[in-house]
Amino acid sequence: MSRFRMYPTPQQEPQMLRHCAHARYVWNLAVEQHAHWKLGRKSAPGVAEQCRQLTEARRESEWLRAGNVDVQQQALQDFAKAKAARFTAGFGEPTWRKKHKHEGFRVIGTDRVPEFNEDGTAKTNPNTGKQVMGRSVVLQKLNRRWAQVKVPGCGWVRFRLSRPELPKAKTFRVTLRNGQWHIAFAVIPEPIDAPGSGEIIGIDRGVTITAALSDGRKLNCPQLTAKERVQMRKHQRRAARAPRGSHRKTAEYAKAAKLRAREANRRKDWREKTSTMLARTYDTIRFEKLNIKSMTASAKGTVDKPGTKVRQKAGLNRVILAQGWGLLRQRTEGKAPDRVEDVPAPYTSLRCSACGWIDKDSRKSQAEFVCSSCGFTCNADENAAINVAAGQVIRPGPLARAGGTTPHQRSSVREPQPAWVGIPLF
Repeated sequence: MSRFRMYPTPQQEPQMLRHCAHARYVWNLAVEQHAHWKLGRKSAPGVAEQCRQLTEARRESEWLRAGNVDVQQQALQDFAKAKAARFTAGFGEPTWRKKHKHEGFRVIGTDRVPEFNEDGTAKTNPNTGKQVMGRSVVLQKLNRRWAQVKVPGCGWVRFRLSRPELPKAKTFRVTLRNGQWHIAFAVIPEPIDAPGSGEIIGIDRGVTITAALSDGRKLNCPQLTAKERVQMRKHQRRAARAPRGSHRKTAEYAKAAKLRAREANRRKDWREKTSTMLARTYDTIRFEKLNIKSMTASAKGTVDKPGTKVRQKAGLNRVILAQGWGLLRQRTEGKAPDRVEDVPAPYTSLRCSACGWIDKDSRKSQAEFVCSSCGFTCNADENAAINVAAGQVIRPGPLARAGGTTPHQRSSVREPQPAWVGIPLF
């Protein structure tokens, strides 16, 4: 999906806000309809019946009739897709959309273009024999940096063209978050071809170093600067001290949200650039397999068994989520399909990448790794990345004691040996 920053004029922005309100209102009506369903009752109406009901509602409501029918119908289409995603994608039930939080709408293209099959022949209707005409978004390139798109009821709206070519899409979505308008075109990007060098890269993800590569490079996800963090704490304190429901509280929270959005934009930009670099440089990309959902679970516990160090765990969760581990893995898989592999995490940080010896005492600190067997010294994250690039580390055999740690005192005859499968000993 191609996403760009929009810059509507002061005359266009009120109409776009009305589109957001109409789409949110129609969505909430659909949610309310399906919320009344119970076992034994008649099933809730489908999207076709809802569109017919929308036509009747537009006749009775002057406010709804003043909006664009395509925008309102696309909101019903989005609800139908979200309802079906409960089973196909594992999402939950569609919920209510709120003002100032869920601001956006989707528009289908108004231009008609002929469609063709994969072999280049014209796609025809089997009943009439005529060529099929598909939808297309109306775009116009102004110069190297600017382009404009036709939005219903608003005319031509400019957006920042951050890519060399105009996207070719049938639909687009407009969103408003933290005072910034964005447009996203529904385009499936082409996968990046492998360089053909046969090179394998291992990636160890951490908190101090976001991504440590097996070739020695260390990549860090950009965060807010120290000055920006001070500003955020200042706005949060002012908002906490302001009277409830006051304009000052709302304004201070909005300023803090703007800083958080800036951090999220930096994280997304770093994710896209890093995933593109990995897809273009390496043939096989191996990530350390992490269960991020379990790692960032709350430590509150229950009423009977309350958790310990809850605030410390909450702080650690925030730091982990701010690194964008899952986003980096997801975008790399999208740009390099069938070239991304997951390597189980156990023993990747305890195994010596030089001799293969596994000992938890070799990990001296977060950044220092000194093998207790051969004396190999390396950065701990880089050592783990090399093990990830080599493949899976199998649990040691009978020689290992509790925790997978090999004893310090060992005879010259090292038998039985731990089992190393898939990892060359060099």
